[in-house]
Amino acid sequence: MTASPSDPTSTSAPRFAFVRGDEIAPQALHAAFTAAFSDYLIGPFQIPPAQWPMFLARQGVDLALSRVALDPAGAALAFAFVAPRPLAGRWRLATMGALPAARGTGAAPALLDDLIARAAAAGLRAVELEVFAQNERARRLYEGRGFTARHRLDGYTAEPGTIATPPPQGRAAPHAVEMPVALAWLEAAEQRLPELPLQVTAATLRHGVDYHAWQVGASGDGEAPGGDAAAQVVFSLPDETVMVHSLVAPREADARALVQALVAVHPQRRLRVPQLQRDDLGGAALLALGAVPQPLHQQWMLRPL
Repeated sequence: MTASPSDPTSTSAPRFAFVRGDEIAPQALHAAFTAAFSDYLIGPFQIPPAQWPMFLARQGVDLALSRVALDPAGAALAFAFVAPRPLAGRWRLATMGALPAARGTGAAPALLDDLIARAAAAGLRAVELEVFAQNERARRLYEGRGFTARHRLDGYTAEPGTIATPPPQGRAAPHAVEMPVALAWLEAAEQRLPELPLQVTAATLRHGVDYHAWQVGASGDGEAPGGDAAAQVVFSLPDETVMVHSLVAPREADARALVQALVAVHPQRRLRVPQLQRDDLGGAALLALGAVPQPLHQQWMLRPL
């Protein structure tokens, strides 16, 4: 356990202490997370306790690297979950939150300072995070600690019939691939495109259930980010929706081909893309095809060390 004052310049006794995330009982950590996000910008997180381990896995959280701020009585005040990005030499702030009663105590900013200091001491190149641009309080905190926005991450929806589906002209049609092939492609793509949100990469998608993957194009011009395909989409089919979990398409024509193929095969389903889509990797194509941007968007931010 490492004690840390809420104000690094203060000489008074610390008002809280930091402990590793794996030193907190899972049920207590789940309760703290639920309380901290009870009034979140996009609505409360209501993750059943049984799904808590899978949530952490899909966020890439390493509890040994994560920290929880405790008050003198041992109650959780705030937390900072860390996801390592070894391919890029970075840590990702997977999520940070403070319980309502702890806001304004300085616990969350101190956790952020601690994260940056530990990442630098570990020899990493940078720390990354995603934040909703409209979450002004959090965004200002990150900006004040040297994080800068590198990419806008939008989400999109398209109702059935919105996107036209003309047949592909002068190019191979998208084709299905097995998920191990798709995950290997994403790992190679991440080497060429290092600023991908973790949630659209193999580290997260390997935990998916009933996911499908399609690829398109060939790397004849050397521009494909990995494997023999130029672009890829990973999706699932919950309820009456085509949920796009990852669309990585550096060329707009490839993104169009993948999206139009999805719509052609599932014409009665609503298309949904969460707020993780970079404009230059498929977002521009979705917009041009008639998909509607979601009202809130995220920023992918980076702080070099």
